Amino acid sequence: MFKKPKQQTKQRGQGMVEYIIIVALIAIAGIAAFGYFGQTVKHQVAGMAAELSGGSGTAEVANAVTTAQSAATVAATKNKMGTYTDQNTK
Repeated sequence: MFKKPKQQTKQRGQGMVEYIIIVALIAIAGIAAFGYFGQTVKHQVAGMAAELSGGSGTAEVANAVTTAQSAATVAATKNKMGTYTDQNTK
C-alpha cells in the first residue's frame, strides 16, 4: 500500500553506522586506558571486586599503591635514544 521512500531508509542505516562507530571508539579508548595504566587499574578493580563480594580488598589496594609508585618512578626517569629499549624490560 504505502511504501517508505528509499531516502528515509538510507538515513536510518547511516545513523546506525555512526552509532556503531562511536561505540567502537569508546571501547577502543577503554581498552587503551586499561592497557596504559596496566597493573594499577587491575589491582584496584580486583580490590573493589573483593570488597563487593564481602571480603577484604586491602591487599589488592596495597598492590595498586605499590605499582602506581613504581610506575611514577619509571615515568620520572629521563630516557634517551640509547636507553629506549631498556625500559621495556622493567
